Amino acid sequence: MSKQSWDRHVFEKLYREDADPWKFETSPYEREKYALTLECIGVGPFQTALELGCSIGVLTECLASRCHTLLAVDIAETALKRAEKRCGSCNNVSFLNAQLPQEFPVLPQGSQNLILISEMLYFLSRPDIVHLAHECLFVLQPKGRIVLVNWTGETDTPCTGDEAAELFMATCRDHGLVLCSTQRFPTYRIDCLSRECVTD
Repeated sequence: MSKQSWDRHVFEKLYREDADPWKFETSPYEREKYALTLECIGVGPFQTALELGCSIGVLTECLASRCHTLLAVDIAETALKRAEKRCGSCNNVSFLNAQLPQEFPVLPQGSQNLILISEMLYFLSRPDIVHLAHECLFVLQPKGRIVLVNWTGETDTPCTGDEAAELFMATCRDHGLVLCSTQRFPTYRIDCLSRECVTD
């Protein structure tokens, strides 16, 4: 039986007990991972972008300068308030508190040039990962790209990072996307998908 996705109460508890539970602001590991993620994403500019699982907005703030408009989504309202404060000077960024995939933002079909899913897929059940992939496919622009970042170390989440990434990518491949690049590091992976692979 598939393990259930973590719900918003779990994340709210985490962020209320520790404003930065994964040390996004201070960890050299996170800084290096962000730099490599942004390198994979490319300089853009992207007309429209969607960040799923933005947490307290550290990567959101970096990504904002590469996008004309950026919608950042997170399940935890407490984290999202910190993200909004951090990105207060970024007039092109908006925020949405939502549990994915059930509360996926209502966006026009084929409207998003970039979708970033960093460190959140493995918190979802296998059926929810497939559901999320279908939602992303619906809103992805024909030449758009999806970038996945997943922890690959030990975890007590519904899926491992590798399982989550492979399931999401398999669903996307069934609908015409190809894997443009994959990078593996000691404890995480970065994968980029698109319908056609281009270089900036």
